[in-house]
Amino acid sequence: MSYAAYHAGSLSDPEGFWMEAARRIAWERFPSKALFDQRAPLYEWFSDGLVNTCWNAVDRHVAAGRGDQDALIHDSPVTGTLSRLTYAELQQQVARLAGALAARGVTKGDRVVVYMPMVPEAVVAMLACARIGAIHSVVFGGFAAHELAVRIDDARPKAVIAGSCGIEPTRVVAYKPLLDAALDEAAHAPDFCVILQRPQQLAALQPGRDHDWHAFQKGAEPADCVPVEGSHPAYILYTSGTTGKPKGVVRPTGGHLVALNLSMKLVYGVDPGEVFWAASDVGWVVGHSYICYAPLIHGNTSVVFEGKPVGTPDAGTFWRVIQDHGVRSFFTAPTAFRAVKREDPEGKLLAGYDLSRLRAIYLAGERADPDTIEWLQRVTGKPVYDHWWQTESGWPMVANPAGMEALPVRIGSPSVPMPGYDVQILGEDGAPLPPGQLGAIAIRLPLPPGTLPTLWNAEERFASSYLSRFPGWYESGDAGMKDEDGYLWIMARTDDVINVAGHRLSTGLMEEVLAGHPDVAECAVIGVADELKGQLPMGFLCLNRGCTRPAPEIVSEVIARVRDRIGPVAAFRLAAVVERLPKTRSGKILRRTMIEVAEGGEVRIPATIDDPAILDEIRAAIRPLGYGIVRARPEGSV
Repeated sequence: MSYAAYHAGSLSDPEGFWMEAARRIAWERFPSKALFDQRAPLYEWFSDGLVNTCWNAVDRHVAAGRGDQDALIHDSPVTGTLSRLTYAELQQQVARLAGALAARGVTKGDRVVVYMPMVPEAVVAMLACARIGAIHSVVFGGFAAHELAVRIDDARPKAVIAGSCGIEPTRVVAYKPLLDAALDEAAHAPDFCVILQRPQQLAALQPGRDHDWHAFQKGAEPADCVPVEGSHPAYILYTSGTTGKPKGVVRPTGGHLVALNLSMKLVYGVDPGEVFWAASDVGWVVGHSYICYAPLIHGNTSVVFEGKPVGTPDAGTFWRVIQDHGVRSFFTAPTAFRAVKREDPEGKLLAGYDLSRLRAIYLAGERADPDTIEWLQRVTGKPVYDHWWQTESGWPMVANPAGMEALPVRIGSPSVPMPGYDVQILGEDGAPLPPGQLGAIAIRLPLPPGTLPTLWNAEERFASSYLSRFPGWYESGDAGMKDEDGYLWIMARTDDVINVAGHRLSTGLMEEVLAGHPDVAECAVIGVADELKGQLPMGFLCLNRGCTRPAPEIVSEVIARVRDRIGPVAAFRLAAVVERLPKTRSGKILRRTMIEVAEGGEVRIPATIDDPAILDEIRAAIRPLGYGIVRARPEGSV
């Protein structure tokens, strides 16, 4: 069967398609049907089935005789340590922690906040919650105390599991003081906390509330897996909302298992037993889906990497990990490889590393600019696949189905919709647009299994955030277009499509042009308010290490490139060279915050920002541009 026919079948007969996919999961009670639509536009999948995530991710592989296979490889260049856990060892550790939690009263439906660094114990904690039907909510390790407190008050956890510290390339980040401050601020008080003490920073434990990780589990009876309904939440993952109040994305257990299992072969092309590596963090959706859950559900070995693409110790660390562990498919964010390319533009550090077992490289998290993809293809000789998905979807919405039929790569496009996703480009009136026209990217309801059915305790907000603008559709928040062959082209976030003198232009397209300059390692383009034209594009350039050319010369060249390749209509004349761009800890560029800095209004510093000091550097770079600040966007701007 061709992929086109496979995808068409998922849309024409979703019931048959997803019930067949569900048979690859081990159920305590197989669901009577796939889709439950009594509350449309709120949908559920596999609601009356009974299943356990931990059984599918761990126990069934041990039962099948594969207990000696590595489940997790923890590679930590920041601590200089390497460890492995087989499936049998993982089962023992998870069951013991689950038993200890159950003995302290954690039961099905209770929430547990996990606040840990990239260590195997973070995965153990997530799986232990799943084993007993508890709902975990992982918060990125080192997150600010106030933001942690907000999440504690929303999830109302019975327990918190935390690490004493996290390790950065140049410093140790103490987590326990942040947790203490969050608990002091929060209105809700968990019953107890479990603290993994790391030798780099031991934490002071509060008697009666805090328990040492090892002492807490001593003598605990291992817990069995507790079957839960297919609609039971596996976890809550908070994503920043535009109102400042985080949105708790809910992941239902049954659809999560079915979709992630399907994606490992279809998208990432791996077979059970092979090594898969997603270079992310368990605090983000990539870490949930493709460090913890999907590889283990599918029977792969997952790499848990505690390090950075550069600086641990150098820009060759990715190649070293791929070689040392025989990684077959590697997934990271484009910004990670832009950092590698900036440090090592000729790819010299790759020499001497054996990548022969690596089949392909996958990029997601933000737009993968053509220059980065072409550089990766050139230095590695491997296929490079962009793909597109969100925290809300939990697994790829648009990708190249390389594990089934590797479609031709069209650089700049994440390829085609995955099963169950009817992706269309909508105009302002909500009608689908023809190929080649820029509009809002939306997905016809119902969304397929594995996607969010609602937000935690915020059903009305879920509807208003995602379903209200285009009734019958999920609004992705991204803008783009489709070509004649159905390939999707993501051009920008919807609010990054700017209106320059009445012309709708994509800042993403301008970034592609800037990134194509040989001296530019990374860039960002934002739209800023202008009294005359409504909005103007403003560009920021990070140059390759070792570049000695004068910055004004490079700025003049990129301005000319935009004029030549997009046209004078872009009115691109504001650009500056900066040392770095403001990003989240997951590597996404904070364009909206940059707009606030440029326009001189109130700057809301996101909780996810990696280093707030970068905003002062951006502000200093803008001053010489002679940009006349307008505090409010004019009517009609997009």
